Amino acid sequence: MRLEDRLLNSSFSHIYIEKEAKNFPLTKKILEKLKGRIQVEIESYKEVFSKGNQDFMIQKKSQKLILAVKKENYLYKGAEVCQSFGNENFYYMSSVINCIFNCEYCYLQGVYSSGNIVIFVNIHDVFDEIERELEKRSMYLCISYDTDLLALDNITELTEEWYKLVEKHKNLKIELRTKSSNISALKRLKPLENFILAFTLSPREFAREYEKGTASFDSRLESMKTLIDLGWNVRVCFDPVIYVENFEKIYVDMVRETFEKIDSEKILDVSLGTFRISKDYLKRMRKNNRGSKILSYSFQCELGVYSYPKEMREKMINLVLDEICKYVERDKIYLG
Repeated sequence: MRLEDRLLNSSFSHIYIEKEAKNFPLTKKILEKLKGRIQVEIESYKEVFSKGNQDFMIQKKSQKLILAVKKENYLYKGAEVCQSFGNENFYYMSSVINCIFNCEYCYLQGVYSSGNIVIFVNIHDVFDEIERELEKRSMYLCISYDTDLLALDNITELTEEWYKLVEKHKNLKIELRTKSSNISALKRLKPLENFILAFTLSPREFAREYEKGTASFDSRLESMKTLIDLGWNVRVCFDPVIYVENFEKIYVDMVRETFEKIDSEKILDVSLGTFRISKDYLKRMRKNNRGSKILSYSFQCELGVYSYPKEMREKMINLVLDEICKYVERDKIYLG
């Protein structure tokens, strides 16, 4: 059973609710869908989420849900380590902190001390801020960097809320990135040119071993094919590429299987990049996940960012790039 399907039955035994968040429509929707959970009223999400001496990895095994009101920093300028795909005015935002999936290499374990999930229920305050910005400039906005919105859609229904916003504003383009196969809401909606679905793909064996809880490689492929056939703009993300045993074979096989399943002529584009992480994040990630084979690699640091040595990085990228180019025009491939 997919992790998304289990949400309504097993996860989130406790729900912490800020007093200020109690009467928001999204709060009421979530509580209606998660009946029977223990509810705890709090003053601020930070008293639960930001307290000291937490164990990120233990909390990931039994996550609690925190409903809060975001009061500032609705929008952030896109980071240089993230791809803008040639778009100007690149931003990202976080309506949810943390993810129900548990990927061994996820940077979130280096960002936050808590493995619990925070949902900011005042989503329309975020929308108001975006609309004020859109009066001055167009915007390219990534909405699913600090979580996987599709995986949580069974309880939040935020995908459709974002859809309604994008539908009203042609100068707003959003990317929703995912490792989920929970596309039921999208299948009910008419595709929009400025709504991009970006699926991160990893080799079948790798996903099974290191991306706990995510949809399988085959399920992601099937979801992508369904959306492409319906007319959605789908981005294929081979990012991050990570060095593991049998790297050459499993990554070449992954690319081949991908484009045997989906029509390369119908995709929007392809994202390709190797594993890269800020110096501070990696230090905390290694502390939180001491047994990780991926994180224990002897990365090299350049300008505060850790990645594979340059020669190795180029070899990895060129191997996967050469295989992608058998199916996709080079000008549709973006390197990170």
